[in-house]
Amino acid sequence: VLEAKDKYDLARVLRQQGLMLISCKEEGEQKPLFHFSSILGRVPVTEKMFFSRNLSVMISAGVSVSRGLEILGRQTKNKKFKKIIEALIESIKKGTSMSESMKQFPDVFTPIFIAMVKVGEESGRLSDSLGLVSDQMERDHNLIKKIRGALMYPSIIVIAMILIGILMLIYVVPTLVSTFQELGVELPTSTKIIIAISNFLTQNTIAFIVIFLSVIAGAFLFFRSPSGKKLIGSVLLRLPIFSELTKKVNSARTARTMASLVSAGVDVLEALNITRDVIQNENFKKVLEEARGSIQKGEPVSESFKRASDLYPILVGEMMAVGEETGKFSEMLLRVAVFYEDEVTETTKDMSTIIEPILMVIIGAAVGFFALSMIKPMYSMVNAI
Repeated sequence: VLEAKDKYDLARVLRQQGLMLISCKEEGEQKPLFHFSSILGRVPVTEKMFFSRNLSVMISAGVSVSRGLEILGRQTKNKKFKKIIEALIESIKKGTSMSESMKQFPDVFTPIFIAMVKVGEESGRLSDSLGLVSDQMERDHNLIKKIRGALMYPSIIVIAMILIGILMLIYVVPTLVSTFQELGVELPTSTKIIIAISNFLTQNTIAFIVIFLSVIAGAFLFFRSPSGKKLIGSVLLRLPIFSELTKKVNSARTARTMASLVSAGVDVLEALNITRDVIQNENFKKVLEEARGSIQKGEPVSESFKRASDLYPILVGEMMAVGEETGKFSEMLLRVAVFYEDEVTETTKDMSTIIEPILMVIIGAAVGFFALSMIKPMYSMVNAI
């Protein structure tokens, strides 16, 4: 346990003792307004983008930080964010730095946001740092929007197919079943399965709704847990369509985040640590963790990325190596980010074209199975006549 103004001061003290700071945690850290503000709603990314971009412009024009925050507080329509900005103003007026004040709200201000504001304050280039934060969030937001947009169509089709199937099992199948029972037709196995599902839905509707909602809630909670995220990450890397997209998305986010942090003046070790928190896939997190270990051994950052060519494309490691050799590390990372962001754009454009025929085959198979199961007894009935 050591006393220090912040983690940067702590790192400096440890370096003087011949030690290197890997991670640290504040003792007795208080978050007095965090829980109160959390119940007021959420702050969308677009709101934070507007905040950082406009505050950057105002500071560059000579407006003080507290004055800029007051203006932005009056402009925002988000109740939670308004409360947070007011809390930031009060904290800054008491002599606390903006970055330290932001730590009270970790659900709103990400580690990369706080780190870049901290570097901006120390270097006297807060306006530039806020501009970089805004650009980082915008690029990341656009990347996620493209992926969600590509998955929207197949998601709607699958949900519609499930709902139509449930309605048919509840309303259509019972009518046909009564006809089959009156005529005493021998039913094939597939028809018996459909009838059994239909009977369960019609006789236990409330139980089905409870089970269905419980499964959805359970799946949602599981996939938000570390084990669930790890499972999703591993599955995505094995799916033919999504494997390459996952690699490109994580390569773009890694390069963009590190480029923003390094260009703002954040130490490479700290940049890797923050980037690891930004990346969601556990497999890619491990590579960033190994890269931190490589630096401590005296190896270049690029070596870990070159070894992980099954996750990060070869171009990522090679461009990093060029950046290290030429002293243009952040510039090379930015080029990598732009390249893979463009790749993601092209891939998501083609995704609907690729997924559509697969969905048609699945829907056709489901409809065909249902139709054959219901029509086959009718043919048996006609043949008997």
